[in-house]
Amino acid sequence: MSTGTERNRTDTEVPVTSTGLETPAATPTVLRRTGSLPNWAPWAVLVASAVLMGGLVALLGSGVGLWVVSTAVVYAVATYVVSRVVEGGRRATDRLVTVVVTTAFLLAMLPLVSVLYTVVSEGWARFDATFFTQSMRGIVGVGGGGLHAIQGTLIITGLAALMSIPIGILTAIYLVEYGNNSRLARVITFFVDVMTGIPSIVAGLFAYALFALLLGPGVRFGFVGAVALTVLMIPIVVRSTEEMLKIVPNELREASFALGVPKWRTILKVVIPTTAGGIATGITLAVARVIGETAPLLVTVGAALGINLNPFSGPMATLPVFSYYSYAVPGIPREAFIDRAWTAALVLMLIVMVLNILARVISRIFAPKTR
Repeated sequence: MSTGTERNRTDTEVPVTSTGLETPAATPTVLRRTGSLPNWAPWAVLVASAVLMGGLVALLGSGVGLWVVSTAVVYAVATYVVSRVVEGGRRATDRLVTVVVTTAFLLAMLPLVSVLYTVVSEGWARFDATFFTQSMRGIVGVGGGGLHAIQGTLIITGLAALMSIPIGILTAIYLVEYGNNSRLARVITFFVDVMTGIPSIVAGLFAYALFALLLGPGVRFGFVGAVALTVLMIPIVVRSTEEMLKIVPNELREASFALGVPKWRTILKVVIPTTAGGIATGITLAVARVIGETAPLLVTVGAALGINLNPFSGPMATLPVFSYYSYAVPGIPREAFIDRAWTAALVLMLIVMVLNILARVISRIFAPKTR
């Protein structure tokens, strides 16, 4: 008859296989929750959190901001607790992280939505045919438009793009395809990094000083402003194009070289078409970066009330400067100038949006065909 001690020893013995080797004891089975919340559960928790915190905030007499923040916090905690009880810790953590990331995204979108709403609502008052067909020549108060500013912005930005895009793309091609970390390539990279951080007013002063040395003091015309914007655009184009060229697989280049294709033709026919979408996006970002600049254009271009389509003679109007002067130095009645300032800002945003759409179209046209 075996004693209790013997029974305990027998229960803890390591089983022995037929080969005489000891095998580890079987690990205990961990019970896991297999339930899952229905699809409507997160929304129900959100509504309950919003109602609960809405009542509490109303009792405290606080504002909407506190209600939104407290609702987000309570919703995150409640979602984690409910999911942990029903679905387990891993799924609960996943839901909590999803709530945090979504909340961060919505917080980041708030300033953008606020700016869009403000500009559209304020600028819609003068978003009419008169604004796009008339200038401010002879206009003292109500009336007039921003045709001269729209034309000046397109002309100056177009000249800057014509100068900066070829320089930036060719520089990036040299750095990636020919530089091979040479001394010249390192120097170019250093100066591109320096130019990236140049304040816009410094670019304007540089362009003004350059043309003042060549043509004398007091020079103000559109091409000087285009040169200032070119200084700001080049580093953006170089950096974006360089990053796009770096992601092209070397296998594509080697396959082209194996067929006897020269390097310049490989770059032109293989490398650049492969990254055309990314390059177009970088160029669009560069244009959007400079099209709203005000400080360098105040120094180099000045302001004009009438239409001037000659960028090599006389001051020109641009949308940023037009909006700035309409808001900072309004006339009588003040409301007419403020309305024109907001409408100029709205038109500027629409131009940037059109450029983004154009970049998407270009990327689709020049993207490599997969089938």
